[in-house]
This record gives sequence, C-alpha cells and structure tokens, in this order.
Amino acid sequence: MNVVGGGADPAFDVRSAHSGCEISPEPGPHCQAFSPRHQTCLTRQHTERQGADMPGLYFEEFEPGLVIDHPTRRTVSEYDNVLFSSLTLNLAPLHLDAEYSKDTEFGQRLVNSLYILGLVCGVPVPETTLGTTVANLGFEEITFPKPVFHGDTIHVRTEIIGKRESKSRTDAGIVFFRHLGLNQRDEIVCDARRNGLMLKRPS
Repeated sequence: MNVVGGGADPAFDVRSAHSGCEISPEPGPHCQAFSPRHQTCLTRQHTERQGADMPGLYFEEFEPGLVIDHPTRRTVSEYDNVLFSSLTLNLAPLHLDAEYSKDTEFGQRLVNSLYILGLVCGVPVPETTLGTTVANLGFEEITFPKPVFHGDTIHVRTEIIGKRESKSRTDAGIVFFRHLGLNQRDEIVCDARRNGLMLKRPS
C-alpha cells in the first residue's frame, strides 16, 4: 500500500482523517490522491500513524459503511488448487482430475472453494486486522455464486456492516465484516460474512 503524507500523529482523529471518503460529505486531499473510490483513506492514514509493521485498524476506527477495495490481487494457479486439495485430503476429481472434469458441466477443473475462502479472508488482513485482531469468532454466511478456474485473478472488497461492544471484554469489541471475492470480470465468486474480535485503541 502506498503511503502519502507525513509521519505518525498520536492525536490522530478518525473522522477528520477520513474526510472526503464516501461516508463523509467533504472532500479530502488524501482520499482524492489515493483511490478513485475514496474508500481506503482511513486505512492509509492509520498506517501513517502506527507504522507499516502494524497497519491494522482498532475497533474504534471501523465505521459501519466503510468499504475497502484491497490493492492485492492473486492469479490462481493449478499448483495452488492441487496443493491445497492434496494438503486437506480433498480428493474430489473435480479439483484434481483433468480428464474427469472435461465431461462435467464446467468442462475443466474447479478451484477448491475453501482455498478461495481462505484467499478472500486473507487478502484484507494488511489493511484491516494486522496486529489489531484478537480472534476470528466465526462465519455467519458463506456463498460461492460463481466458479473459479485456473488462471482467474481474484481481488477482494471488504465492507464493514456493523460493530458492537463486547459483553465480556472491555479492551475489545466485535466487528462484522463482509468480504467479497471478485474475478477479473468483476463477478462475485465468494461472499463471506464473518465476525472478528478487534482490539480497542490503547489508552
């Protein structure tokens, strides 16, 4: 992620730094310089403040309605699919057998959907939860609207759909994420909703 601007600011204010993004009405130079959708300014500003080693967001910095288009993309290879399926002992011929797959409705091997789920949840880590997450609490819903084939390039969009205070901890809160995996044609191939326990900003 490219970082534009000055160094760390201990008095960092989320709303003022995030001005100009789609959840704020006023234009901001950082947003305009960084993203045509003006949606990842908050993450970059946090990275400036905290340093590149720990760019994750704290609970207070996740605003419902925030959308982040992650810059990392991944072209899925045959090696990825065969290795993941083999490591997890998924011997379905639809993933491993090219001759078998020729005669299916897809005409070729499908990429293992659990690999895609892991990819779609892994790509967002640097801009959202790196160094600031306590635990992934679980998934509410996972769907795979379109198949993924060898050679498809996946990019990810994260939406913050809500958050609430933890009932058992004062140092963390729960954030509700929606991760969308899209292929090179911007078709949704994975839609995952999950809950994460996120650290609050140190006092």
